[in-house]
Amino acid sequence: MQQTMRWFGPDDNVSLIDIKQAGAAGIVTALHQIPVGDIWNIADIKERQEIIRNYGLEWTVVESLPVHEEIKRASGNYLQFIENYKISLQNLAACGIKIITYNFMPILDWVRTNHDFINKDGSKALLYNQDAFTYFDVFLLKRPNAENDYSEIQKQNAMHFGNKLSESEKALLFKNVLLGLPGSTINFTAEQILSLLDNYANIDNEKLKENLIYFLSEVAPAAEEAGVKLALHPDDPPFSVLGLPRIVSTEKDIKSILEAVPLQANGLCYCTGSLGANPDNNLEKIIDDFGDRIHFLHLRNTIRESETIFRESEHLTGDANMAAIIEKIVLLMDKTKSSLPMRPDHGFLHSVDQSKETYPGYSLTGRLKGLAELRGLEMGIAYKLNL
Repeated sequence: MQQTMRWFGPDDNVSLIDIKQAGAAGIVTALHQIPVGDIWNIADIKERQEIIRNYGLEWTVVESLPVHEEIKRASGNYLQFIENYKISLQNLAACGIKIITYNFMPILDWVRTNHDFINKDGSKALLYNQDAFTYFDVFLLKRPNAENDYSEIQKQNAMHFGNKLSESEKALLFKNVLLGLPGSTINFTAEQILSLLDNYANIDNEKLKENLIYFLSEVAPAAEEAGVKLALHPDDPPFSVLGLPRIVSTEKDIKSILEAVPLQANGLCYCTGSLGANPDNNLEKIIDDFGDRIHFLHLRNTIRESETIFRESEHLTGDANMAAIIEKIVLLMDKTKSSLPMRPDHGFLHSVDQSKETYPGYSLTGRLKGLAELRGLEMGIAYKLNL
């Protein structure tokens, strides 16, 4: 696997020299300063490439080239935004960057209710608690008609959870759920999120998937012609939040999307954490079934504490059998004579980094530990298989 690590750009407190010393050779980044929907021009792409190359590294994967909300809703100026997307793909290809990650999650990129769950060793992890989220949705945000999305038991459990919170803990929960887009430290406000939710009032899973397929039918041929591979990131978490539709959560979802636009350019970002948070997903079978369309790897692990709580775990110890997964990946790469780019996704916040301001899940030491463990596991499996 190609060892990479995510970098949020010049304002990231994790520096490129830190990443280089961690052992990564490839950088996964994006032009976060460009408004969503605008064209990424060649000059800006090359400027970022030059910054990265000055440290002896290479920009190997874009994460993400974001999809404008009007494309997801098929409304407003969505046709122009699709054309802009095609031009950005072509410009990236012209600069030699050929793997583009994106997602089709409405409004929110990913959601956790606790960014500082304390592990037994004192390190901190990301956690999702459905009771906490329900409390946020129904009693803090007070989304119109939110109570209709939950059972009476769920609402009672949420109220019981919320009654134990102080005012400062309620404010922190609100902040955690409404974390802004990656690369941003600005959170959504209640007014902003409620306004954005109104725009999805008439969009269900079927309509959102229809809009994704239309988007892919337009951009995948352009990507194929340019030699670019699109890697669709699964939903995180893999179920509805805030009443929003979710369409990339299951093996069935993946199959329908890949079959609807059967071009090699239309592929998957295989995220073991997002997919693994749904216990019905068979992570090893997904590699067997869709391996030829997997273009990028996010390797992380989760533990389901109960039906309502899951949290990030160490990369090699969690509900996902990472040894079996990496063996499947090693065999896939040997079969296709390729080396898939991989980054350790998320990581614990260790004490050495707790005084530094970093994006949740993206401190240096936790990801360095994950990268080292995953690299060692891959090498051991390749040796065992005599590859």
